Amino acid sequence: MTEKKAIRTYAEINKKIESKNVSVMTSEEFKAKVASDGLEKVAKEVDVVTTGTFGAMCSSGAMLNFGHSDPPIKMQKVWLDDVPAYTGVAAVDAYIGATELDDTLNMFHGGAHVIEDLVRGKAVRLRSISYGTDCYPKRDIDTWISLKTINQAVLLNPRNCYQNYAVATNSSDKLIYTYMGKLLPDYGNATYCSAGELSPLLNDPFFRTIGVGTRIFLGGAQGYVIWEGTQFNGKPPRSPNGTPRRPAGTLMVIGDLKKMSAEYLRAMIMHRYGTTLAVGIGVPIPILDLEMAKYCAVRDEEIFSALFDYSEQKRSRAVIREVNYAELKSGVIDIKGKKVFTSSLSSIYKAKQISGELKKSISKGQFHIQEPIQKFDLETVFKPLDVRTREEASK
Repeated sequence: MTEKKAIRTYAEINKKIESKNVSVMTSEEFKAKVASDGLEKVAKEVDVVTTGTFGAMCSSGAMLNFGHSDPPIKMQKVWLDDVPAYTGVAAVDAYIGATELDDTLNMFHGGAHVIEDLVRGKAVRLRSISYGTDCYPKRDIDTWISLKTINQAVLLNPRNCYQNYAVATNSSDKLIYTYMGKLLPDYGNATYCSAGELSPLLNDPFFRTIGVGTRIFLGGAQGYVIWEGTQFNGKPPRSPNGTPRRPAGTLMVIGDLKKMSAEYLRAMIMHRYGTTLAVGIGVPIPILDLEMAKYCAVRDEEIFSALFDYSEQKRSRAVIREVNYAELKSGVIDIKGKKVFTSSLSSIYKAKQISGELKKSISKGQFHIQEPIQKFDLETVFKPLDVRTREEASK
Protein backbone atom coordinates (compact mmCIF):
# COMPACT_ATOMS: atom_id res chain seq x y z
CA MET A 1 0.00 0.00 0.00
CA THR A 2 1.42 3.43 -0.95
CA GLU A 3 1.41 5.73 2.06
CA LYS A 4 -0.75 8.49 0.53
CA LYS A 5 -3.22 6.24 -1.27
CA ALA A 6 -6.62 7.27 0.11
CA ILE A 7 -8.29 4.92 2.54
CA ARG A 8 -11.22 7.21 3.33
CA THR A 9 -12.34 10.83 2.81
CA TYR A 10 -13.69 13.51 5.13
CA ALA A 11 -17.16 13.05 3.62
CA GLU A 12 -17.09 9.31 4.25
CA ILE A 13 -15.98 9.84 7.83
CA ASN A 14 -18.70 12.42 8.51
CA LYS A 15 -21.31 10.12 7.01
CA LYS A 16 -20.22 7.46 9.51
CA ILE A 17 -20.38 10.02 12.32
CA GLU A 18 -23.96 10.92 11.35
CA SER A 19 -24.96 7.25 11.42
CA LYS A 20 -23.01 6.73 14.68
CA ASN A 21 -21.05 3.99 12.99
CA VAL A 22 -17.65 5.64 13.11
CA SER A 23 -14.52 3.94 14.47
CA VAL A 24 -12.76 6.33 16.86
CA MET A 25 -9.77 5.73 19.08
CA THR A 26 -7.88 7.99 21.42
CA SER A 27 -4.23 8.55 20.57
CA GLU A 28 -3.22 6.27 23.42
CA GLU A 29 -5.54 3.48 22.24
CA PHE A 30 -4.45 3.84 18.61
CA LYS A 31 -0.74 3.53 19.37
CA ALA A 32 -1.31 0.43 21.48
CA LYS A 33 -3.46 -1.11 18.74
CA VAL A 34 -0.80 -0.47 16.09
CA ALA A 35 1.83 -2.05 18.33
CA SER A 36 -0.28 -5.21 18.67
CA ASP A 37 -1.98 -5.53 15.26
CA GLY A 38 0.27 -3.66 12.82
CA LEU A 39 -0.02 -0.31 11.06
CA GLU A 40 -1.80 -1.31 7.84
CA LYS A 41 -4.49 -3.38 9.55
CA VAL A 42 -5.31 -0.66 12.08
CA ALA A 43 -5.25 2.08 9.43
CA LYS A 44 -8.03 0.24 7.57
CA GLU A 45 -10.10 -0.16 10.75
CA VAL A 46 -9.88 3.27 12.43
CA ASP A 47 -11.48 6.41 11.00
CA VAL A 48 -10.43 9.06 13.55
CA VAL A 49 -7.78 9.42 16.24
CA THR A 50 -8.41 11.93 19.04
CA THR A 51 -5.59 13.86 20.68
CA GLY A 52 -5.43 16.18 23.66
CA THR A 53 -3.32 18.59 25.64
CA PHE A 54 -3.83 20.70 28.77
CA GLY A 55 -1.24 23.16 29.96
CA ALA A 56 -0.21 26.76 30.41
CA MET A 57 -0.93 28.82 27.28
CA CYS A 58 0.00 32.41 28.02
CA SER A 59 -1.09 33.78 24.65
CA SER A 60 -4.79 33.53 25.48
CA GLY A 61 -7.64 35.90 26.23
CA ALA A 62 -11.29 36.78 25.72
CA MET A 63 -13.10 39.32 23.55
CA LEU A 64 -16.17 40.68 25.34
CA ASN A 65 -19.07 42.88 24.26
CA PHE A 66 -20.83 44.48 27.22
CA GLY A 67 -23.74 46.14 25.42
CA HIS A 68 -24.59 49.87 25.53
CA SER A 69 -25.57 51.74 28.68
CA ASP A 70 -28.18 54.49 28.75
CA PRO A 71 -26.89 57.11 28.07
CA PRO A 72 -24.17 55.35 26.05
CA ILE A 73 -20.44 55.43 26.80
CA LYS A 74 -17.37 55.04 24.59
CA MET A 75 -15.20 53.00 26.90
CA GLN A 76 -11.70 54.44 26.79
CA LYS A 77 -10.31 52.50 29.76
CA VAL A 78 -11.80 49.31 31.20
CA TRP A 79 -11.04 47.27 34.29
CA LEU A 80 -12.54 43.88 35.10
CA ASP A 81 -12.06 43.08 38.78
CA ASP A 82 -9.25 45.67 38.64
CA VAL A 83 -7.50 43.96 35.71
CA PRO A 84 -7.05 46.29 32.71
CA ALA A 85 -8.63 45.18 29.42
CA TYR A 86 -7.75 46.55 25.98
CA THR A 87 -10.45 48.82 24.52
CA GLY A 88 -9.04 50.18 21.27
CA VAL A 89 -11.54 48.27 19.12
CA ALA A 90 -15.01 49.79 19.61
CA ALA A 91 -17.22 51.58 22.13
CA VAL A 92 -18.19 48.63 24.32
CA ASP A 93 -15.83 45.86 23.21
CA ALA A 94 -12.78 44.86 25.22
CA TYR A 95 -10.11 42.15 25.09
CA ILE A 96 -8.75 40.81 28.35
CA GLY A 97 -5.46 38.94 28.18
CA ALA A 98 -4.69 36.00 30.44
CA THR A 99 -1.34 37.37 31.61
CA GLU A 100 -2.50 40.94 32.34
CA LEU A 101 -2.07 41.68 36.06
CA ASP A 102 -4.38 43.87 38.13
CA ASP A 103 -3.44 47.49 38.81
CA THR A 104 -1.54 46.59 41.98
CA LEU A 105 0.69 44.30 39.86
CA ASN A 106 -0.41 41.50 42.15
CA MET A 107 1.16 38.38 40.62
CA PHE A 108 -1.57 36.27 42.19
CA HIS A 109 -4.44 37.87 40.26
CA GLY A 110 -4.76 38.55 36.55
CA GLY A 111 -6.80 38.22 33.41
CA ALA A 112 -6.78 34.41 33.61
CA HIS A 113 -8.61 34.62 36.93
CA VAL A 114 -11.25 36.94 35.45
CA ILE A 115 -11.79 34.52 32.56
CA GLU A 116 -12.11 31.53 34.89
CA ASP A 117 -14.49 33.43 37.20
CA LEU A 118 -16.71 34.31 34.25
CA VAL A 119 -16.77 30.68 33.09
CA ARG A 120 -17.69 29.60 36.63
CA GLY A 121 -20.74 31.88 36.45
CA LYS A 122 -19.43 34.50 38.87
CA ALA A 123 -20.17 38.21 38.65
CA VAL A 124 -17.22 40.44 37.73
CA ARG A 125 -16.93 44.16 38.46
CA LEU A 126 -16.77 46.34 35.33
CA ARG A 127 -15.34 49.84 35.66
CA SER A 128 -14.82 52.21 32.77
CA ILE A 129 -13.92 55.83 32.09
CA SER A 130 -14.37 57.90 28.93
CA TYR A 131 -13.52 61.35 27.58
CA GLY A 132 -17.12 61.74 26.38
CA THR A 133 -18.41 62.58 22.91
CA ASP A 134 -21.62 64.01 21.48
CA CYS A 135 -22.82 60.50 20.60
CA TYR A 136 -21.35 58.84 23.69
CA PRO A 137 -21.86 61.42 26.45
CA LYS A 138 -21.44 59.18 29.54
CA ARG A 139 -18.00 59.54 31.12
CA ASP A 140 -17.80 56.70 33.63
CA ILE A 141 -19.54 53.52 34.67
CA ASP A 142 -19.21 51.10 37.60
CA THR A 143 -21.32 47.96 37.42
CA TRP A 144 -21.28 44.17 37.57
CA ILE A 145 -21.42 41.72 34.67
CA SER A 146 -21.54 37.98 34.07
CA LEU A 147 -21.66 35.73 31.03
CA LYS A 148 -25.44 35.88 31.31
CA THR A 149 -25.62 39.67 31.09
CA ILE A 150 -23.19 40.46 28.26
CA ASN A 151 -23.68 39.87 24.54
CA GLN A 152 -20.62 38.04 23.24
CA ALA A 153 -17.84 36.35 25.19
CA VAL A 154 -15.34 34.75 22.83
CA LEU A 155 -12.18 32.93 23.81
CA LEU A 156 -9.69 34.19 21.23
CA ASN A 157 -6.18 32.83 21.69
CA PRO A 158 -3.37 33.99 19.38
CA ARG A 159 -0.89 31.21 20.23
CA ASN A 160 -1.91 27.84 21.68
CA CYS A 161 -1.00 24.17 21.41
CA TYR A 162 2.75 24.42 20.75
CA GLN A 163 4.09 21.67 18.51
CA ASN A 164 6.84 20.53 20.86
CA TYR A 165 8.53 22.89 23.33
CA ALA A 166 11.81 23.42 25.13
CA VAL A 167 12.98 21.56 28.24
CA ALA A 168 14.35 23.86 30.94
CA THR A 169 17.09 23.49 33.55
CA ASN A 170 19.42 25.78 35.51
CA SER A 171 23.21 25.43 35.76
CA SER A 172 23.75 28.47 37.98
CA ASP A 173 24.19 28.49 41.75
CA LYS A 174 20.95 30.46 42.23
CA LEU A 175 17.29 29.45 42.26
CA ILE A 176 15.49 31.07 39.33
CA TYR A 177 11.79 31.56 38.57
CA THR A 178 10.61 31.32 34.97
CA TYR A 179 7.57 30.64 32.79
CA MET A 180 8.83 27.06 32.89
CA GLY A 181 8.40 27.08 36.66
CA LYS A 182 10.92 27.08 39.49
CA LEU A 183 14.35 25.86 38.39
CA LEU A 184 16.67 24.65 41.14
CA PRO A 185 20.40 25.53 41.08
CA ASP A 186 23.16 23.21 39.81
CA TYR A 187 20.88 21.23 37.51
CA GLY A 188 18.54 20.54 40.43
CA ASN A 189 15.56 19.77 38.17
CA ALA A 190 14.26 19.97 34.63
CA THR A 191 10.77 20.97 33.49
CA TYR A 192 8.93 20.45 30.23
CA CYS A 193 5.53 21.41 28.83
CA SER A 194 4.06 18.94 26.35
CA ALA A 195 1.88 15.85 26.43
CA GLY A 196 4.35 14.22 24.04
CA GLU A 197 2.78 11.42 21.99
CA LEU A 198 -0.72 12.52 23.08
CA SER A 199 -0.25 16.11 21.90
CA PRO A 200 -2.27 17.16 18.80
CA LEU A 201 0.38 18.69 16.59
CA LEU A 202 2.91 15.92 17.18
CA ASN A 203 0.42 13.47 15.62
CA ASP A 204 0.16 15.56 12.46
CA PRO A 205 3.66 17.02 12.15
CA PHE A 206 3.19 18.49 8.65
CA PHE A 207 -0.36 19.84 9.25
CA ARG A 208 -1.98 17.65 6.63
CA THR A 209 -5.33 17.65 8.48
CA ILE A 210 -4.99 20.74 10.71
CA GLY A 211 -5.41 24.23 9.26
CA VAL A 212 -7.78 27.16 8.99
CA GLY A 213 -11.31 25.96 9.77
CA THR A 214 -10.39 22.77 11.65
CA ARG A 215 -13.03 22.03 14.30
CA ILE A 216 -11.49 21.32 17.70
CA PHE A 217 -12.32 20.72 21.34
CA LEU A 218 -11.57 24.01 23.11
CA GLY A 219 -12.05 24.62 26.81
CA GLY A 220 -14.86 22.06 27.04
CA ALA A 221 -16.76 23.28 23.96
CA GLN A 222 -16.39 23.13 20.19
CA GLY A 223 -14.04 25.69 18.73
CA TYR A 224 -12.06 26.33 15.57
CA VAL A 225 -8.56 26.96 14.30
CA ILE A 226 -8.70 30.38 12.63
CA TRP A 227 -5.07 30.91 11.57
CA GLU A 228 -1.55 29.80 12.23
CA GLY A 229 -0.59 30.82 15.76
CA THR A 230 1.91 33.58 16.38
CA GLN A 231 5.57 32.49 16.42
CA PHE A 232 4.66 29.70 13.99
CA ASN A 233 7.78 27.99 12.70
CA GLY A 234 7.19 25.68 9.77
CA LYS A 235 10.83 24.73 9.23
CA PRO A 236 12.25 23.34 12.48
CA PRO A 237 14.86 20.58 12.51
CA ARG A 238 12.95 17.30 12.28
CA SER A 239 13.41 13.64 13.11
CA PRO A 240 13.09 11.07 10.29
CA ASN A 241 9.47 10.50 11.42
CA GLY A 242 8.67 14.16 10.73
CA THR A 243 8.27 15.34 14.33
CA PRO A 244 10.03 18.64 15.11
CA ARG A 245 12.98 18.63 17.49
CA ARG A 246 12.46 22.27 18.51
CA PRO A 247 9.42 24.53 19.15
CA ALA A 248 7.56 24.64 15.84
CA GLY A 249 3.91 25.10 14.82
CA THR A 250 1.21 26.85 16.87
CA LEU A 251 -2.53 27.45 16.51
CA MET A 252 -4.70 30.57 16.71
CA VAL A 253 -8.05 29.38 18.06
CA ILE A 254 -11.53 30.69 18.82
CA GLY A 255 -14.63 29.46 20.65
CA ASP A 256 -17.72 30.50 22.60
CA LEU A 257 -16.66 31.20 26.19
CA LYS A 258 -20.27 30.89 27.32
CA LYS A 259 -20.23 27.18 26.46
CA MET A 260 -16.90 26.39 28.11
CA SER A 261 -16.08 24.78 31.43
CA ALA A 262 -13.63 25.57 34.21
CA GLU A 263 -12.76 21.89 34.02
CA TYR A 264 -10.73 22.79 30.93
CA LEU A 265 -9.95 26.50 31.49
CA ARG A 266 -8.04 27.22 34.68
CA ALA A 267 -6.12 30.23 35.92
CA MET A 268 -2.54 29.49 36.90
CA ILE A 269 0.03 31.38 38.93
CA MET A 270 3.70 31.03 38.05
CA HIS A 271 5.53 32.16 41.17
CA ARG A 272 7.47 35.41 40.65
CA TYR A 273 6.53 35.35 36.96
CA GLY A 274 2.82 36.12 36.81
CA THR A 275 -0.48 34.62 35.73
CA THR A 276 -1.37 32.41 32.81
CA LEU A 277 -4.27 30.28 31.61
CA ALA A 278 -4.29 26.49 31.41
CA VAL A 279 -6.23 25.63 28.26
CA GLY A 280 -7.59 22.24 27.23
CA ILE A 281 -7.43 21.51 23.50
CA GLY A 282 -8.33 18.35 21.62
CA VAL A 283 -7.92 17.81 17.89
CA PRO A 284 -9.47 14.94 15.92
CA ILE A 285 -7.16 13.52 13.26
CA PRO A 286 -8.81 11.65 10.38
CA ILE A 287 -6.90 8.60 9.18
CA LEU A 288 -7.12 9.47 5.50
CA ASP A 289 -4.31 7.17 4.43
CA LEU A 290 -1.39 5.10 5.68
CA GLU A 291 0.82 8.15 6.10
CA MET A 292 -1.59 9.73 8.60
CA ALA A 293 -1.78 6.42 10.47
CA LYS A 294 2.01 6.32 10.60
CA TYR A 295 2.16 9.84 12.05
CA CYS A 296 -0.47 9.00 14.68
CA ALA A 297 1.47 5.88 15.69
CA VAL A 298 4.47 7.94 16.88
CA ARG A 299 5.70 7.11 20.39
CA ASP A 300 7.33 9.16 23.13
CA GLU A 301 10.73 7.55 22.57
CA GLU A 302 10.63 8.83 18.96
CA ILE A 303 9.87 12.47 19.88
CA PHE A 304 12.83 14.62 20.89
CA SER A 305 13.14 18.08 22.41
CA ALA A 306 16.06 20.29 23.33
CA LEU A 307 17.26 20.86 26.89
CA PHE A 308 18.24 24.48 27.50
CA ASP A 309 19.99 26.23 30.38
CA TYR A 310 17.54 28.96 31.41
CA SER A 311 20.13 30.70 33.59
CA GLU A 312 21.71 31.98 30.38
CA GLN A 313 20.42 35.44 29.52
CA LYS A 314 21.24 35.23 25.82
CA ARG A 315 18.55 35.14 23.16
CA SER A 316 19.97 31.95 21.68
CA ARG A 317 20.70 29.57 24.52
CA ALA A 318 23.02 26.66 23.85
CA VAL A 319 21.46 23.20 23.68
CA ILE A 320 22.80 21.03 26.51
CA ARG A 321 21.44 17.84 24.95
CA GLU A 322 18.39 16.42 23.24
CA VAL A 323 16.02 14.27 25.25
CA ASN A 324 13.01 12.19 24.25
CA TYR A 325 9.62 12.22 25.96
CA ALA A 326 9.92 8.66 27.22
CA GLU A 327 12.94 9.83 29.23
CA LEU A 328 11.15 12.97 30.40
CA LYS A 329 8.04 11.07 31.49
CA SER A 330 10.18 8.52 33.37
CA GLY A 331 10.86 11.25 35.92
CA VAL A 332 14.65 11.26 35.64
CA ILE A 333 17.07 12.32 32.90
CA ASP A 334 20.84 12.46 32.71
CA ILE A 335 22.53 15.87 32.51
CA LYS A 336 26.30 15.70 32.24
CA GLY A 337 26.42 12.52 34.29
CA LYS A 338 24.00 13.73 36.95
CA LYS A 339 20.56 12.19 37.53
CA VAL A 340 18.06 15.04 37.39
CA PHE A 341 14.38 14.83 38.31
CA THR A 342 11.86 16.02 35.72
CA SER A 343 8.36 17.44 36.04
CA SER A 344 5.72 18.47 33.51
CA LEU A 345 3.77 21.71 33.29
CA SER A 346 1.36 19.88 31.00
CA SER A 347 -1.15 17.46 32.53
CA ILE A 348 -1.01 13.98 31.02
CA TYR A 349 -4.13 13.04 32.97
CA LYS A 350 -6.12 15.93 31.48
CA ALA A 351 -4.74 15.26 27.99
CA LYS A 352 -6.13 11.72 28.20
CA GLN A 353 -9.42 13.04 29.60
CA ILE A 354 -9.78 15.52 26.72
CA SER A 355 -9.04 12.95 24.02
CA GLY A 356 -11.60 10.68 25.71
CA GLU A 357 -14.26 13.41 25.79
CA LEU A 358 -13.63 14.17 22.13
CA LYS A 359 -13.93 10.47 21.28
CA LYS A 360 -17.33 10.32 23.03
CA SER A 361 -18.63 13.39 21.17
CA ILE A 362 -17.61 12.00 17.78
CA SER A 363 -19.00 8.54 18.55
CA LYS A 364 -22.36 10.06 19.56
CA GLY A 365 -22.60 12.00 16.31
CA GLN A 366 -22.17 15.35 18.09
CA PHE A 367 -18.84 16.37 16.56
CA HIS A 368 -18.07 16.32 12.82
CA ILE A 369 -14.63 16.47 11.26
CA GLN A 370 -13.93 19.66 9.32
CA GLU A 371 -11.48 19.63 6.45
CA PRO A 372 -9.21 22.72 6.54
CA ILE A 373 -10.29 25.44 4.15
CA GLN A 374 -6.69 26.64 3.98
CA LYS A 375 -3.43 24.90 4.82
CA PHE A 376 -0.59 26.52 6.75
CA ASP A 377 2.53 27.73 4.98
CA LEU A 378 5.34 25.45 6.16
CA GLU A 379 7.89 27.83 4.68
CA THR A 380 7.11 30.28 7.51
CA VAL A 381 10.11 30.81 9.79
CA PHE A 382 9.90 32.45 13.22
CA LYS A 383 12.25 35.42 13.42
CA PRO A 384 13.65 37.00 16.61
CA LEU A 385 13.39 40.73 17.25
CA ASP A 386 16.41 42.70 16.11
CA VAL A 387 17.00 46.17 17.51
CA ARG A 388 17.36 48.44 14.47
CA THR A 389 17.33 52.06 13.41
CA ARG A 390 14.41 53.41 11.41
CA GLU A 391 16.46 53.24 8.23
CA GLU A 392 17.54 49.63 8.86
CA ALA A 393 14.00 48.53 9.67
CA SER A 394 12.58 50.05 6.48
CA LYS A 395 14.97 48.23 4.17
